[in-house]
Amino acid sequence: MRTHVTSTPADDSESGTKQFSARQTSRRHVVFAPVFAKHSKSFSLIDCVSVGVDRMQRNFEPMRRQVDAWQRSELTDVTSKVVIYEAFVEGKLEAPKHLARVVHGLYFEPKYEEFHPRTIWSLSNAFTSAFKELELIPQFKATGKLGEFLEARFSQSF
Repeated sequence: MRTHVTSTPADDSESGTKQFSARQTSRRHVVFAPVFAKHSKSFSLIDCVSVGVDRMQRNFEPMRRQVDAWQRSELTDVTSKVVIYEAFVEGKLEAPKHLARVVHGLYFEPKYEEFHPRTIWSLSNAFTSAFKELELIPQFKATGKLGEFLEARFSQSF
């Protein structure tokens, strides 16, 4: 996901503040950044929060549909192994290679009942569970890249 945030000086050059804007970077990813009110007298926190929550909720439905589709999409063991191979050995996913064996184990011997079905959703969970072994910043980066990787790999399925 690429983040595009631009800054422009506020209209009042004496204030020295900057306004930050955000835009949609793909069909499912929207980047939000702070917008500082120039005059707090007319600023309504309730209106601002309401607009923010509304914008976030609009993006929940596409994500819910994707999760539902991934939960219904069964994978063969061979396909799952190929995806793990592509991710780590071929380097198509920016994640530490030593996690390949962990992902494999978590997918084929899941800890939780809801991840026993051999689906894209279960495979995604195996990856994210393995990423929990990483430090916070590498975990965040790997998790961020995972959605793009799986979506690209399985986009022809939907």
